[in-house]
Amino acid sequence: MPGPESPSPSLTGKRFSVLRDHPFFHGMESSAIDQLCRYAQSRKFKRGATVVSKGDPGDALFAVVSGTVKMSVSSVTGRSVILNLVGAGEIFGEIAMLDGLARTTDAIANTDCELLVIDRRDFIPFLKTHPALSMKLIELLCARLRQSSGQIEQIILQTLPGRLASTLIRLNKNPQGSAAHPIAITQQAIAEMIGTTRESVNKQLSIWATNKWVQLEHGAIIVLDYRPLEVLASTAGWIE
Repeated sequence: MPGPESPSPSLTGKRFSVLRDHPFFHGMESSAIDQLCRYAQSRKFKRGATVVSKGDPGDALFAVVSGTVKMSVSSVTGRSVILNLVGAGEIFGEIAMLDGLARTTDAIANTDCELLVIDRRDFIPFLKTHPALSMKLIELLCARLRQSSGQIEQIILQTLPGRLASTLIRLNKNPQGSAAHPIAITQQAIAEMIGTTRESVNKQLSIWATNKWVQLEHGAIIVLDYRPLEVLASTAGWIE
């Protein structure tokens, strides 16, 4: 098996900066980051491009440098359900990478994005020599499980407004009180996340926009007032 590539100094420097600043790898020693740089391959994807498909071999771990990637599954009838949106500073593909089995979801570029790809054959031996990173992976898997449990609970127990409010709160990356910024997601994508139609999402968002809770933009949503959304998320009631 050929060894890792020898990238140019400028590319190595870029990968070092990305890995050093990436939350998942933050705090690792410089020597460990240098080793990962020899393994990491930078790849760019246009919006809508397939990163991996369900059933593909779990042969790599992905770290998002910029943009977002949607994790989804589709039925034989063509219906699609979005399970998660993974943004800059996050990783995905860890489950199949760890057990070496097939991918359980499709990963599609939700926007133009740049990813770092680390081959399983390199990452598993590296992981065995860095127990702190193993603990981070365990924490990540626990977070994924909690998120999945929460999504199941929302679908079973919450009304549509409650599911929509919970999803907007979860997707927003800025802490409350900071400047509002767009959540880059279409209404169709939200509908696929919460198990409803785009028309139903549009109707509810239009009501909230009239109430000045959100602001609707092309391909994006800005949360203006968290308080009523938090009430909806906790009570699952219908507020107009």
